[in-house]
Amino acid sequence: MSTHQTFSAGEKPLSVLDVLGAKNRRKLAMVTAYDASSARIVDRAGVDMVLVGDSLGMVMLGREDTVSVTLDEMIHHSRAVMRGARRALVVADMPFMTYETGVEAALLNAGRLVRESGVRAVKLEGAFLPQIRALTEAGIPVMGHIGLTPQRAARLGGFKVQGRKAGAAAILLDEATALEEAGCFSIVLEAIPAPLAEAITARVSIPTIGIGAGAACDGQVLVLHDMLGLYDGLAPRFVKRYAELGAQMEQAVRDYAEEVRGGTFPTPAHSFGMDEEERARLEARLREA
Repeated sequence: MSTHQTFSAGEKPLSVLDVLGAKNRRKLAMVTAYDASSARIVDRAGVDMVLVGDSLGMVMLGREDTVSVTLDEMIHHSRAVMRGARRALVVADMPFMTYETGVEAALLNAGRLVRESGVRAVKLEGAFLPQIRALTEAGIPVMGHIGLTPQRAARLGGFKVQGRKAGAAAILLDEATALEEAGCFSIVLEAIPAPLAEAITARVSIPTIGIGAGAACDGQVLVLHDMLGLYDGLAPRFVKRYAELGAQMEQAVRDYAEEVRGGTFPTPAHSFGMDEEERARLEARLREA
């Protein structure tokens, strides 16, 4: 029996309440997307949530990290994703230094992101509790993010697993509880030991979304370009490659270029004909020219 899920075009979009209601009932699948075409594909595939991640700085813009991504860039890509996603809940990352400086900045910038792109929730890295409380009170749902937080990778000593020591693990447990109390509707747990992720998932009543955090989380998220083999950068250990589309795309373009140079493309099947009478008139005009 197939376990493949399909969704009708008119099916109601998922909400934050649907995500909250999945806790202890079913696993949640989340992937990133940065444009309308990708969003349309993953939405049709039946994912629950689409993350417009600031990872677009590396994946789409060729930068070394995520910290240089601007609010305008996030709005641009989030707006495109919203044109493609119909059912999935779309969540957008708040870029580096758009919320850290205080509640006023967080409200202003999150308000712009939601209003101008149409996304239905935002994600903040770290335990910025006053900002989270203010956003949720203003009606903007917030997804938390603890463990490895890429925007602060320099302070964390690079892209390393967090919470391996008991003391550090206890801090993350407390942060997860604090994020729930501040109003987060879910929490991303990135690059932490599986036993710690399991303990956090059991402690909080909101869904946990793991990425390099083991199977006990309430859901999982992966970068689309990583899982499809479209990103040339080093893939983390927790990434599973479900396809090697990058290699397939390269070969397809190579075949195309060779056919163009060899004169075998386009063929008559890829060209448009002309009515014989009109062609005769055209040829007559050319002779007269």
